[in-house]
Amino acid sequence: MNRARRFLLGCTGAAALMALALSGAAQAQESSDPIKLTLHDWTGQLITTHIMGEVLKKAGYNIEYVQADYLAQFAGLETGDLSVAMEMWETTGRDAMDAATATGKVENIGPTGMKAKEEWWYPEYMKEKCPGLPNWEALKDEKCAEAFSTAETAPKGRYLGGPVTWGGFDDERVEALELPFEVVHAGTDAALFAELESAYQRKAPIMLWIYAPHWAPAKYKGEWVEFPEYTKECYTDPAWGSNPDALYDCGKPFGEIWKVGWVGVKDKWPGAYAAIKAFTVDNDEMGQMITKVDLEGKSVDDVVAEWMTQNEPRWSEWIKK
Repeated sequence: MNRARRFLLGCTGAAALMALALSGAAQAQESSDPIKLTLHDWTGQLITTHIMGEVLKKAGYNIEYVQADYLAQFAGLETGDLSVAMEMWETTGRDAMDAATATGKVENIGPTGMKAKEEWWYPEYMKEKCPGLPNWEALKDEKCAEAFSTAETAPKGRYLGGPVTWGGFDDERVEALELPFEVVHAGTDAALFAELESAYQRKAPIMLWIYAPHWAPAKYKGEWVEFPEYTKECYTDPAWGSNPDALYDCGKPFGEIWKVGWVGVKDKWPGAYAAIKAFTVDNDEMGQMITKVDLEGKSVDDVVAEWMTQNEPRWSEWIKK
């Protein structure tokens, strides 16, 4: 081998080593610290979060799931002790999200693709006992309220709200709209829908918090109460609305379900950040997965594994670098 050829091969080897070094440097930007994804207390959020976690695991990231309070989690997101929350609902979490992003320590990473609706809901069979529904003003009638009462609340109607940690301002709404109802909060998501199932089978009175995406609006015939339409002023300016002395004299907002995270995610795990931003599912897809867990008895892990197998070309694009 002549000197010139040995020189060229040496240069080629050096270039290869340089490329490997540069590749290693690029990979070093991605921290091996765990990306901490928050878990809450409803099935859809568990599915969403585990899908994202499994996708990131496929890309080689270290994932840790952390149980966290839906609204109080922002303290951890601001400090970086928590990394990402996959579902923040426009309907109940907007104020907390805006306050956190205003600190500059939390980022709205974009929509999940799902649209949120959360509101008071009643079974269709209750309409004959309160014929003015779905107009909210029908609930001010004492006879209508009594039709929704239980032994514990009579003569006031009973409204079964979600767990206290979900927010929603239902206690404030009852007071602002002067509704003769008592708010009782379910302890868990499962308890909320177990009570609906029991009441529906017996054609018993029930008014409760129903949300979508979920299987319940498809399984049961019923309607959402039509409150005065939400505006931001309703939640911030007492002069807005029918009660000049109170906030929340309107319905809940409708809108996006957002992904939020610690602002440092994009620098510490840029590839993961890109994948989280790319993540998207729709209401129908999520509703089908929730049905498999809540109604068909499958585990969240099994439903997520099935989704991963069926959607590999899709999620592979999310982690493509």
